[in-house]
Amino acid sequence: MVDQIKLSKKDRISVWWRSTFLQGSWNYERMKNGGWAFTLIPALKKLYKTKEERSEALTRHLEFFNTHPYVASPIIGVTLALEEEKAGGAPIDDVTIQGVKVGMMGPLAGVGDPVFWYTVKPIVGALAASLAMGGSIIGPILYFVVWNAIRMGFMWYTQELGYKAGSKITEDLSGGILQDITKGASILGMFILAALIERWVNVDFSPVKVSSIKQSAGAYIDWSKLPSGAAGIKEALVQQTSGLSLTEYKVTTLQDNLNQLIPGLAALLLTFLCMWLLKKNVSPIVIILGLFVFGVVMHVLGVM
Repeated sequence: MVDQIKLSKKDRISVWWRSTFLQGSWNYERMKNGGWAFTLIPALKKLYKTKEERSEALTRHLEFFNTHPYVASPIIGVTLALEEEKAGGAPIDDVTIQGVKVGMMGPLAGVGDPVFWYTVKPIVGALAASLAMGGSIIGPILYFVVWNAIRMGFMWYTQELGYKAGSKITEDLSGGILQDITKGASILGMFILAALIERWVNVDFSPVKVSSIKQSAGAYIDWSKLPSGAAGIKEALVQQTSGLSLTEYKVTTLQDNLNQLIPGLAALLLTFLCMWLLKKNVSPIVIILGLFVFGVVMHVLGVM
């Protein structure tokens, strides 16, 4: 066991400040890994003294990383604690550190958007906009100050929370706490992943018509018999509300049948395909380009 090097509050403040630029370097293969590694540089310089050790640490943190930029802070805190223990000689390997990052970033990603983008920011923005519309210069100033105070305060508090929690975790490595936390976070992440698939992955086979059946009179709106102008629009809306079809023919598409079978089935299968390709070490760039080309070709053929 080498002499334990502790990260000072100044070191952690440097990391906290750098985390503001977490999204400053993006790529489609490993997402925010560049910003993540940049954030940790002050701590890695303090903990590791040789060029080889620092290079190894940076390489370790250039693996895939992606989560909401603000809720990345508790992950940063835990990672700082793990790196601190590793530099002191604790039996923590690269797989453990990466596993904790991956296990935490999935569940936390699903929390960041609803809390910050859909709740805090609209509330602060609405308050500032109301002042600005009244001609007050305080509006934009208030927005800038309040939003950044909330954002930076949250990031510092949760980073410190993660750092202190991470230190306690590493005190009992033999008890398997890290493994339990990683496993639990991974399970939670899978549930959130399922919800994200339904929301963000869209595969639509509506252009493919399975059947087209002419409906009997009275089952659809006869547009030729509607009065002209606003009265006709009103009558059409009334008839549609009562259950009449907008068209003479009832068209059933492949997507309609899939929705009756299992809604979102195609999106789920596509996600599983991408996961299988990643497991086979296919580059994410190749998968992205392949999906792009496949989508364009299917659209031109009238399938999607």
